[in-house]
Amino acid sequence: MRLLRIGDPGAERPAVERDGRWFDARPVTEDIDGRFLGEGGIERLRAAMDAGRLPEVPRQGVRIGAPVARPGKVVCIGLNYRDHAAETGAAVPEEPVVFMKDPSTVIGPCDDVLIPRGSTKTDWEVELGVVIGAPARYLADADDARDVIAGYLVSHDVSEREFQLERGGQWDKGKSCETFNPAGPYLVTPDEIDDPEQLGLRLWVNGTERQNGTTADMVFPVLEVIRYLSQFMVLNPGDLVNTGTPAGVALGLPGTPYLRAGDVVELEIDGLGRQRQEVGQA
Repeated sequence: MRLLRIGDPGAERPAVERDGRWFDARPVTEDIDGRFLGEGGIERLRAAMDAGRLPEVPRQGVRIGAPVARPGKVVCIGLNYRDHAAETGAAVPEEPVVFMKDPSTVIGPCDDVLIPRGSTKTDWEVELGVVIGAPARYLADADDARDVIAGYLVSHDVSEREFQLERGGQWDKGKSCETFNPAGPYLVTPDEIDDPEQLGLRLWVNGTERQNGTTADMVFPVLEVIRYLSQFMVLNPGDLVNTGTPAGVALGLPGTPYLRAGDVVELEIDGLGRQRQEVGQA
């Protein structure tokens, strides 16, 4: 199943995409959020869809928002692709590198990304995002981790490298600027993804391909990331986990310009859809 939220910012309504058509999910829920996911909402929505109880809605000219409303937290994994660690001169980590991102950074997949004031090194990162669908606490193994995943989405972990790496302290301030996490267009349930460890990820800036990788290159696979995180924090329904980016970021490409106002970024992941953002100035 493919879930999405459509409408103006702050007034999104839930929907389901099937065979290129959109259907209104409001007969089942007012929103796609942590409460909906944690209370078995996806299965109720699937049943309503199969029973023909969801009316079709038009697609023309309708904005798509982030497919999950108000994530409680956004947890990110750094240096989780071998080729990305190599391009940045970092050692492959022995344990996952964990940092947090302000949940308010999450925006729609085609909303504008804003360059922060004073920024000189705003960078791109296409990532597989994992949305949690049940409380995850001290998970024992990969099977337990699989059971708490509500679905997958395309996540753009926009990063300001000077703020992140050259200004001292933690990475968070280079990751949490406004608009720095476009998500979607869809939340795709696990039954539609044959293997999250075999997904291609691609990103273009102004039509030039910058990233072209595969989740098979992850240092720590998706299920291990979820299991690992649950040893240190409780993951709750609606939380978003960004699982890392492959090679091809500006930081790892000497001479490649960072993002500037007027640029266009496009990104996609196999089976999860495509994003497009125009870059503006805060």
